[in-house]
Amino acid sequence: MRDTLVLAASKTSGPWTTHDTRLIIAAVAGIALVVLLIAAFSVHPFLALVAGSALTGFAAGVGSADIISNFEDGVGSTLMEVGLLIALGAMLGKLLAESGGADKVVDTLVDRSGPRLLPWTIGLVAVIVALPMFFEIGLVLMLPVIVLVTKKSGLPLMRVAIPALAGLSALHGLIPPHPGPLIAIGFLHAQLGITLAFGIVVAIPTVIICGPLFSIVAARWVPVEGPESAGGVDTSRAASGDVARPPSFGVTLATILFPVVLMLAKALADIVWDSDMTQPVRVVLDFVGEPLVALFLAVVLASVTFGYAVGFDSRQISDRIGASLPPIAGILLIVGAGGGFKQTLIGAGVGDTIGKAANDSGVSILVIAWLLAAAIRLATGSATVATTTAAGIIAPLVAHGQSDSHLALIALAVGTGSLIFSHVNDAGFWLVNQSFKLTVGQTFKTWSVMETLLSVVGFGFVSLLWVVV
Repeated sequence: MRDTLVLAASKTSGPWTTHDTRLIIAAVAGIALVVLLIAAFSVHPFLALVAGSALTGFAAGVGSADIISNFEDGVGSTLMEVGLLIALGAMLGKLLAESGGADKVVDTLVDRSGPRLLPWTIGLVAVIVALPMFFEIGLVLMLPVIVLVTKKSGLPLMRVAIPALAGLSALHGLIPPHPGPLIAIGFLHAQLGITLAFGIVVAIPTVIICGPLFSIVAARWVPVEGPESAGGVDTSRAASGDVARPPSFGVTLATILFPVVLMLAKALADIVWDSDMTQPVRVVLDFVGEPLVALFLAVVLASVTFGYAVGFDSRQISDRIGASLPPIAGILLIVGAGGGFKQTLIGAGVGDTIGKAANDSGVSILVIAWLLAAAIRLATGSATVATTTAAGIIAPLVAHGQSDSHLALIALAVGTGSLIFSHVNDAGFWLVNQSFKLTVGQTFKTWSVMETLLSVVGFGFVSLLWVVV
């Protein structure tokens, strides 16, 4: 890790050159082309992202072979991490909807919460689900519930979706054991417990402001209803008529939370046993708590609780699982291309160029941490890349003798900066766009604005704690 830190610092040292200026112009041109092709000419997002990647690479002076390999690497790594999870999540969601389990959860939430409290309830559920999960996995799991709650309650889609997205995204950027916060903690030598405590203090009011409260405004800006299908799950009707025994609320909730519990158990085991891999329990939890394994086991469990237990036979279960996959093909292509565009920017050196601009600025270390992570996030589209790069640059600049509290807050400043303004070079942008069937403009008005609010409001609370502690 220290070698990585030194490498990150060395790449961002030295004077600003004309090549750095060229990289910034290339990045802006590529992003502008993607937006123009989609918004003005209705080009499919996948093709627009391919074209934007090519323009960025050539404009940055990258060789044609490297442009192709960077894009392919980005697509491959993104789909390797997210694609299989989206597919497994779609299978789980399909069984959840077809068995009547989704309706059971939705009916219970609507009946017990009421329209006024529903956005708050959904936000709380998202926070719980997000504790051990990557953003993409949490969204895949919650997607059928979000859309069905929207339809049953009569609320605008954004009143339900924004609180869920805020909870999922805030925890991904601020709370260990998510990779971004852990990387920042390691690079800055911050204390895990203190960072976790401060992260929770920052995340709770930030999610409230940017989730349930902002959803009121977002619903007015984009007054859309829930889509008829989401993530491979048909939400236009209730449970299938051939369900003999719909699952109970308890069984449904236990099945949904099963992968969450497995991943949370892995996270706790990593903290309790640290690097001790000789503990048999640690070995087992490390395996079953991996997102891919946890979701696979959840699909196996759902085949029983949402399949055999409700009266489906093996063929009916298989047919439903198979039917969940075709609708997500387009989503996978677009999400993969978003990852390819991100890697094109990173491979060209845009992140390193932005780091140079921060090294000799003379601004407060807390502000530099936030600005640097925000700039790299805007340029590369990846919160994790922004956190890794920014933390590596900031670490050598942190003055010796900083208190553990201040080190934790610097790590959180990096985390809040990494959440800012998600746009066309972020695979998450396209996942939200395609999942909720939004236009690019609608996605900017809701998801992108919400992410920016999370970043700014979260940094505001971090700054307040900096003054207090």
